[in-house]
Amino acid sequence: MKQWLKQRLWKYRGHRIRPSDYHAVLRSGIGIFIPVFLLMLLVYFWESFTGWRDWFQVEAIIRPQDWEWSFILIGMLIAVLVGGLVVAIAYFCFYRHFQHVWHEQKLARMLISNRFLEKEQKTMDSMWSLTEKKVTKEKITYFPRAYYRVKRGYILVRIALDMSRFQDRFLHLGEDLENGLYCNLVEREVEENFVKYTLLYDMQKNRIPIKQVTVENGAMRLMDNVYWKFDKMPHMLIAGGTGGGKTYFILTLIEALLTSGADVRILDPKRADLADLETVMPEKTVFSKSAGIMMTLRKSVEEMLQRSEDMKQMPSYQTGSNYADVGLPPVFIVFDEFVAFMEMLDPKEKMQALEYMKQLVMLGRQMGYFLILAAQRPDAKYLADGIRDQFSFRVALGKMSESGYGMMFGDVDKTFSYKGIKGRGYADTGTSVITEFYTPLVPRGYDFLKKIGRASGEGSERRRRQSPTAV
Repeated sequence: MKQWLKQRLWKYRGHRIRPSDYHAVLRSGIGIFIPVFLLMLLVYFWESFTGWRDWFQVEAIIRPQDWEWSFILIGMLIAVLVGGLVVAIAYFCFYRHFQHVWHEQKLARMLISNRFLEKEQKTMDSMWSLTEKKVTKEKITYFPRAYYRVKRGYILVRIALDMSRFQDRFLHLGEDLENGLYCNLVEREVEENFVKYTLLYDMQKNRIPIKQVTVENGAMRLMDNVYWKFDKMPHMLIAGGTGGGKTYFILTLIEALLTSGADVRILDPKRADLADLETVMPEKTVFSKSAGIMMTLRKSVEEMLQRSEDMKQMPSYQTGSNYADVGLPPVFIVFDEFVAFMEMLDPKEKMQALEYMKQLVMLGRQMGYFLILAAQRPDAKYLADGIRDQFSFRVALGKMSESGYGMMFGDVDKTFSYKGIKGRGYADTGTSVITEFYTPLVPRGYDFLKKIGRASGEGSERRRRQSPTAV
C-alpha cells in the first residue's frame, strides 16, 4: 500500500529543466567563483580592517597608507586568479557533474530555441521613470515539464505529454537529443503522461572482449548493455562491407552458441571463411554447395514441424510452452552471403528457398529454430513477403551507403556516420531504435578454428546429456 501511494503521489524524475537553465554552466561557475573571490578579499584586507587600532576609531578603517590603488588592484587580481583557479580545479575534479549541468543547459536552449514555450506581453507603468511612461514586459505562460536524470550510466530525458500543441514534436526528438548531447539513443518509451528517452554516453566503453560473450536464458550478451534476446526477438540480420568486421562477428556468435550447447548449422555458398569450419565441426553441419544448402533448409523445416508435434507429447508441455520449457536445445542456422546464394539459383529454386526461409522465420521462435542471416546488402527482392520484418535484431557494420542503411532499418530519422573502427556499426535490438554498436573484441592471433572445434565437441556432449528421452 505504501509503495502504491509513493508511486501515485510522487516519483522522482530528475532535475527539472527551467528557462533559467539557459545559462546553467555560467551560473554554476559563478556559484563557485564568487564565494572564493569574496573569501580571498576578506583574507587579503583583513589586517587593514582589524589592524593595530580599535574598531571604534574611524581612522582604523580608513588608513590612506594601506588603501592605495596599487594595493587594492593587487588584492582584486589575487582574488580573481584564485577564484578562477578554484573553478578550473572544480571542473577537472567534478567533470561528470559539470557535464550534467552542460546537458541541462543544452536541453533548456533546445526547448527555447525551438519555441517550445508560450509568452504573453503585459504593459505596465514604469516604476523608475520620472514621467508617466508605459513599459512592456514578456512573461512565460507555458514551459514544458522536462526532466534530466543520470541513472546507472544512462541519461534519462523525460518530457511531459500534456496535450499541448507541441506534443507531436516531443515524440520525435530522438535525433536532436543524440546529436545535441553527443549520446546514443538506446530506447524511446511512452510512459504515463511522459515520453522517456534513454541515452548512453560513449558506447565504445561498453565494448566487451570475446571471452565475456555468453548465452544464458535465451539471451546472448554482445555488449555491456546490449543483449540479443532471441527467445523474444528471434532471428538476426547482419550486413556490412569488406573490412567491417562481419566475419569475426559471425565467428564470435558461432563460438558462443556452440559453447552454450546449441545446435548450429552453417551455410556458406561462397566457400569463404565459414567453410573452413568443416574441418573442425561434425559432419553435415557445414555446407557450401547449393544442393547441400537447399537440403539443410528443407530438413530444418521438416525437423521444426516434427518438433512441434513431439513437444505436444511431452509431459512438461503446456499450451504456449516453447522449446526451452520442455528442455530442448535451440537450433541456429547461420547463413552467410544469402544474396549471393540466391543469385546462383534458377527461378524455381529461388521460390523454394524463399518458402523454406519464410517458414523458418514465421514459425521458428516457439520451436527454437533461429536464423542468422548475413549479406553485404539485404536486398528486398530476396527477403520479400514480410521475411525481412521478422528479423528482430539487425546489425550494420562498417561503411554502408544510405540505401544500404535504408534496406536494414527502413526510413528512420538517424544520422549515420563512419569512424573507421573495425567492428563498429549500428544496431536495432528489437526496439525500433537505432543505436551505435561495437562487436566483441577479438585479440590478435585468436584461433577461431581451434576454439570452435573445442566448443563444438563440448556442446555436442552437453546436448547429449540434456536431451529429453521423449524425443
